[in-house]
Amino acid sequence: MRDDLLVFGTPKIEQEEIDEVVDTLRSGWLGTGPKVGRFESAFAAYKEAPYAAALNSCSAGLHLSLLVLDLKPGDEVITTPMTFCATVNAIIHAGGTPVLADVDPVTGNIDPRHIRHCITERTKVLLPVHYAGRACEMDPICALAAEHGLRIVEDCAHAIETEYRGRKAGTFGDIGAFSFYVTKNVATGEGGMVISSDQKLIARIRELALHGMSRDAWKRFEDSDKIHYTITEPGFKYNMMDLQAAIGIHQLARVEKNWLRRAQIWAAYSRELADLPITLPAPVVSDTRHAYHLFTIQVGEAEAGIDRDEFIRRMKKRLVSASVHYRSIPEFEYYQHRFGWRPQQWRNAMNIGRRTVSLPLSPRMSDADVESVIEATREILLGVRAARLPLPIAAGSGAGARIEQGDYAWVHDGD
Repeated sequence: MRDDLLVFGTPKIEQEEIDEVVDTLRSGWLGTGPKVGRFESAFAAYKEAPYAAALNSCSAGLHLSLLVLDLKPGDEVITTPMTFCATVNAIIHAGGTPVLADVDPVTGNIDPRHIRHCITERTKVLLPVHYAGRACEMDPICALAAEHGLRIVEDCAHAIETEYRGRKAGTFGDIGAFSFYVTKNVATGEGGMVISSDQKLIARIRELALHGMSRDAWKRFEDSDKIHYTITEPGFKYNMMDLQAAIGIHQLARVEKNWLRRAQIWAAYSRELADLPITLPAPVVSDTRHAYHLFTIQVGEAEAGIDRDEFIRRMKKRLVSASVHYRSIPEFEYYQHRFGWRPQQWRNAMNIGRRTVSLPLSPRMSDADVESVIEATREILLGVRAARLPLPIAAGSGAGARIEQGDYAWVHDGD
């Protein structure tokens, strides 16, 4: 048993981030400024993308991406039901109609075969999500987009390090959107980024992200001769601050080092949990690079003797936080009422969403932390398994003999 709670997804913050934040505070420039520019340039270089724009969230990135692709009311955007609500909400906020294509039952990623069945004359955009850091099948997805004249926005919230056949996630479509939320592989607390090879799309996203202003405050400060700005269109308040970028600059600088640690933890879980009555993540496919963002197991009552929610509760009692990524989108009341969706319509996503558990995975975790997750998982699941086996009756024991194992105790009834 641990002495303290292992918090899910705690980022690894080192002295470089702290010093950079302090420098930002002392500079007097806290909002969008030079450090945001540094972070954008570094991220674009890492992703091998010509252009990048930093925002206050991936949700903002998805929303603006759809807007700059001129989504019209009634236009359909095909995405996955195995995602965070932000993906679908962005479509709704942009005025589009979300259409769900079921996922591959093994990987949890959107299935191109189901995408094909969802395409209609109203389809405008494909919005794949690289679930848990695993690359979607981008070759068939891109082929479908080319065949039907569709745009692609990649939800890369889990996929900063992800690659598919030697190419970086986020560079296949028109725009890729990334998250720097506190649990992500590069964390700024809150924050996001969009990348594109189309300069005009990024330029318009920049303006929409700050009220539709033609020049932000830093640009006006740099060029003192240009005092005024204009409003090109009504925009939003989606810009990133230098305070956030100060953290992100150094988080990104260590992304590869941290990725190696994540890979070690992933391998340890895969090895030590392989004999349990659960479903482990699918192996990493050759010619791809997994971001190792989430280690998701599936816990089902039929196989494990315990349901997912009870497993999470018992982990918490052992001071290990686990999380759910995700219940499928049609499980939620709002979407059921608005669109008439029912979980059973997307059976693969429903089954995964009702069984999936994300175990703690962070480069901040020590070997002892990793071992405590493994021990807690094994103790719970093996204890349940033991409870389902025939009772081990010792010689000479009779009715009333008490048998204990793990968390379970039974009284032999002398059958």
